[in-house]
Amino acid sequence: MRCILMAFILLQSIFGFSQEQFDRTEAKKYQEELNKEYADSKTSPLEAEDLAVFKSLDFYPLNEKYFVVAKLVRTPKEKPFKMVTSTSRLPLFKKYGELYFEIDGKKCKLNVYQSLETIKNPKYKDDLFLPFFDETTGKESYVGGKYIDLKIPKGNTIAIDFNRSYNPYCAYSYRYSCPRVPLENDLKVAIRAGVKKFHD
Repeated sequence: MRCILMAFILLQSIFGFSQEQFDRTEAKKYQEELNKEYADSKTSPLEAEDLAVFKSLDFYPLNEKYFVVAKLVRTPKEKPFKMVTSTSRLPLFKKYGELYFEIDGKKCKLNVYQSLETIKNPKYKDDLFLPFFDETTGKESYVGGKYIDLKIPKGNTIAIDFNRSYNPYCAYSYRYSCPRVPLENDLKVAIRAGVKKFHD
């Protein structure tokens, strides 16, 4: 019985640890699926003239350095607020918590949010929204910043893979209404990961 229990604990430990390690294959798969979405006229945010010549999004090379395990500090008493968007739309969001991590020896902090509309759907009740600026914004990457989709973790850490960061749809067309990155989510470090800007 003791051996079985120890084996179970070991498997749990391995499984839990593996969820917080960089998976190059999964990151590559994510980028391939994103390209398929953008190449399909039914799901693409691209304008017709861009879609006609679309081959691939311009990604930074996959880099394990931009996979971090952040400390999550919950902020449960936050009040809902209207998030500014690229249009007059003001969707309700709530700050879910604060994420603390290091990149290139620099201490970083980002706020992570929940859409109060999205979480009404049971399918998306665990969704978190992470918008950010960094030192590449407006240069190598989109001037409006980038997004990462996350899930509420079971513990007090959360894996952030910046290789999965993507541009708001507004980077491709003015037809969309996109949340603007809150000013407090401006990283003072270059995140050369994920999707680069679409047009020079």
